[in-house]
Amino acid sequence: MTRDLYASAAETAALLREGQAYRRERLQAADMITVVEAASLMGVDALTMAAWTSGGRCIGIAGPDAAMKVPRWQFETFVWSSIERISQSLGTRDPWQILDFLETSAPALGGLTPRVALERGTGIERVLAAAIDDAH
Repeated sequence: MTRDLYASAAETAALLREGQAYRRERLQAADMITVVEAASLMGVDALTMAAWTSGGRCIGIAGPDAAMKVPRWQFETFVWSSIERISQSLGTRDPWQILDFLETSAPALGGLTPRVALERGTGIERVLAAAIDDAH
């Protein structure tokens, strides 16, 4: 007998619950800051920061209460200059997908996360190639 290739309703519900819990925890992590804090860090007003998040220039995650949070580390030079290009290579502007890509180890980068690879000086072209691979 072959195993069904699809998850059961119970398995699907469990996966969705796990995903929701992960998202709640990630939004509450110490490296996530408010739009106002990010604007202050970057020397711009909150409206500019909100425009950057909605325009895909930076990663902005809306929480269950609709309050936007952003990962502080994305404003480091090595990541900041790469966000839009990574988004294009992934073929998405979904902030969760971009965040997940940057924080998940990539075989093409020797097991490093793209964020760490950039931090350690890996060329952006290599990271973009990993993003293209991830998108397919």
